[in-house]
Amino acid sequence: MSDLDAAGCPAAPRLVGREEDLAFIQSFLTDSQVQGAALLLQGEAGVGKTAVLESVARGAADQGIRVLRANGVQFEADIGYAGLNQLLVPLFDEFDVLDSVHRDALRVAVGIGSGPVPDRLLTSTAVLLLLRTISARTPLLIVVDDLPWLDRATNAVLGFVARRLVGSRIGFLAASREGAGSFFESSGLTEHRLEPLSDVSSAELLAQAHPDVSPAVRRRIASEARGNPLALVELPRALTAEQRTTLAAIPSVLPLSERLQALFASRVAGLTDRCRELLLIAALEGTGDLASIEAAGAGRAVVDDLVPAEQDRLVTISADNRRLSFRHPLIGSAVVELATAADRRRAHEALAEVLEDQPERRAWHLGEAAVGPDETVAALLEEAAHRRLRRGDALGAVTALTRAAGLSPAPADESRRLAEAAYIGVDSGGELEDASRLLARLAHPETGEESLHAAAASAFLLINKDGDIDTAYRLLVGAIESGEHGWDAADAALVEALHLLVLLCWYGGDPRLWQPLLRFLDRLTPETPDLLWVIVRTFADPARTGPEALPRLAKLTATVGDDPTRVIRVGTASVFADRLGDFRWATRRVIEQGRAGTAPVRRHLGALMHLGLDYFHLGRWQDAADLAEEGLALCEDHDYRFFAWYFQYILASVAAVRGDAETSDALTEEIVRWATPRGAFGARFFATHARALTALGRGDYQTAYRHSCTLNEPGTVAPYLPIAMWGALDLVEAAVRTGREKEAAAHAAAMRDSAMAALSPRLKLSVLTAEALTAPGEESVVLFERALALPGPERWPFDAARVRLLHGERLRRLRATSEAREQLAQALKGFQQLGARPWVTRTAAELRASGQSAPDAARPRAAALTAQELQIAALAATGLTNKQIAERLFLSHRTIGTHLYQIYPKLGITSRAALRDALSALEDSKDV
Repeated sequence: MSDLDAAGCPAAPRLVGREEDLAFIQSFLTDSQVQGAALLLQGEAGVGKTAVLESVARGAADQGIRVLRANGVQFEADIGYAGLNQLLVPLFDEFDVLDSVHRDALRVAVGIGSGPVPDRLLTSTAVLLLLRTISARTPLLIVVDDLPWLDRATNAVLGFVARRLVGSRIGFLAASREGAGSFFESSGLTEHRLEPLSDVSSAELLAQAHPDVSPAVRRRIASEARGNPLALVELPRALTAEQRTTLAAIPSVLPLSERLQALFASRVAGLTDRCRELLLIAALEGTGDLASIEAAGAGRAVVDDLVPAEQDRLVTISADNRRLSFRHPLIGSAVVELATAADRRRAHEALAEVLEDQPERRAWHLGEAAVGPDETVAALLEEAAHRRLRRGDALGAVTALTRAAGLSPAPADESRRLAEAAYIGVDSGGELEDASRLLARLAHPETGEESLHAAAASAFLLINKDGDIDTAYRLLVGAIESGEHGWDAADAALVEALHLLVLLCWYGGDPRLWQPLLRFLDRLTPETPDLLWVIVRTFADPARTGPEALPRLAKLTATVGDDPTRVIRVGTASVFADRLGDFRWATRRVIEQGRAGTAPVRRHLGALMHLGLDYFHLGRWQDAADLAEEGLALCEDHDYRFFAWYFQYILASVAAVRGDAETSDALTEEIVRWATPRGAFGARFFATHARALTALGRGDYQTAYRHSCTLNEPGTVAPYLPIAMWGALDLVEAAVRTGREKEAAAHAAAMRDSAMAALSPRLKLSVLTAEALTAPGEESVVLFERALALPGPERWPFDAARVRLLHGERLRRLRATSEAREQLAQALKGFQQLGARPWVTRTAAELRASGQSAPDAARPRAAALTAQELQIAALAATGLTNKQIAERLFLSHRTIGTHLYQIYPKLGITSRAALRDALSALEDSKDV
């Protein structure tokens, strides 16, 4: 059987993930046009050998090389020279170039002449002479697929020819399935193994071949296929319409398409019944633990019965750790496919009996063995789901709850479990389509716990699609008010709904939204859970209520643990209190788990947001931008459109402080355009903060003042708008520079009277700086000195450099020139190290005004670019888009964007338009 075109679609311009293989083969065969060469491709069944051969053959034909082809066919394997006949058909009319002895022998061998059967050496020599003679006029490429299935005589001839190509213009390329026996003598010939596709390429091929399959289902298929292109393309075809879009509907062992059954099941079908029974238990057991497999198979099969499967290379059994593993996961799928439903139920029951000490796995096997409603099993599955959720396995929890709902005898229990599964799906799992379908399965609206979960899931889906914050907010508030929870603080559904309501209030950006939530918290008995209480005080209106929550927040961070949900919620409580660094290790771990696929997508996104904000304030701007790009890609992959604005804000802020106003403006415009029709005014306020930073950087203080006043009315640190604290100093500086002394003083006083200074040292730095800006003469110098005397201001290098710039400006105006130069020089160094180009320019100008030029060490210089960065920069300078560059370099367009973010500061530029001149200057500097 041929591997066919499993590695790609006919219309695809390239083979996914095979760039390096094709480059190697092309290089190898390019030499063959001059001096002859033979190459053997090896690889497992379905790995795409045929597709690679097709691609190479097309490329050779396009270059004017004559291609001769033969494919091994199983039913022709016993016909002598059948393969040679297939290969030489295009040359039948050219046999006359040979002398009569060789010509006649060859005609008889391929069946177009009569006479005695020729000697094999004579036939082989005739083939070699024919090919060499013809290749003298036109280079030849011999392409042979499924080499082991060619007849023995043809294999002998091809082996003879392949060793005698040196000095000719003939290339020989053949493919053989790994482990398959063959009469072809390959010793001494170059071999190249075609490896399974990488995770990235597998994901790309799946998305290309099956765009209608949900991302979660694609990930599941990819994990089972292990990079096998045929499996990646064929596995989705065996799924039902629901299974293609709903992860929870997929069985624990994937079904096989007809092509895959033919490839894998045929090898299983020949085994004994006893061997297949034990293999079935092993496939359903899942971990390969031989003790469990033996126990479940006791009395019916023993490990010795697996010898035929070992001999046929279907499984391996390790004596060291007593583990059984299938050579490929699809062999296990083939075993399950061949079993009857009764066989599978018996195997699940047997496994449940031996897994008494593993309640989660036992519950799952009982669920698979059940043939009708069973509340006992449903309750065990529900309990297992909650255990999985505590470990961060949100999708596993959804799957278990969905199965529990299906086994629930009572409609109310079915609805409750489906609603909870839907809520977990949107809150943690990252599979919004799954959640939509689960909600649709709810037979009728219920009151109580299930309605809270359903309302929370529906609210989330509303804001992520085309709905608005106000509708989602009213839906959730109504469900909480009418719920039959008795305001019990131990009610998990109620607490989850309140956590989501916090976010909806924040997204809405309207102080009035918070009032119902605060009333709800007052009604909780016996008291509000610590984490929820702290979040409301440090996240809702931290400028007034934040400091009182800091002792409890410290306890929460010290005991944050490894539950991803708890880590992210403690992070939410820490954002505006500047405490993200207290458990940075836990946030990083969630990101690592998310990248490995072991943390919920929502939590992965939350960790990227928090660490990105943390890195931005720490001056690690490129790291912040990289995390934001990762977050945007994750939003796109999982259809979490709502959260994209967080990452756009981080990128806009990085662009603003670096001086890339064009990029920052574009990003903030995108945030505003998305947020406005949805009533997500919280997102708009974040965009406004980035816009104020951009305007300050380019010295447009009127615009900076206008944007700052959108966040804060002068004289008031806006309530229930925590981002207002981050923009408070911007307002004071812009007001001072535009001659609005009264407004500046009023706002500095409001900052002093708020709780900002008690909330974090960084915010206290802002408060003292604002006071210094609005204080007269020597009093301002004292306040600046107090600000810079705070413990470790350099932890926030941009904030510290900015204060030093303002301090230096004030000292120069007070004619304290020497002290001014010292502060300005330090500020310039800080801005330069950060790559804050607008502030470098401003500080250098101020330093020159003090009578001192910028130190050489502090002047911006273009750093050396790596080879890849130089290549990307050169392509971008020609006007190509990120996508076009990505296609040329076989990278993602987001990777190109990230590289450009790194390239701009190295070249000392702020936009793509300046690339050409910067590269020219870089080239000129090399010539000096």
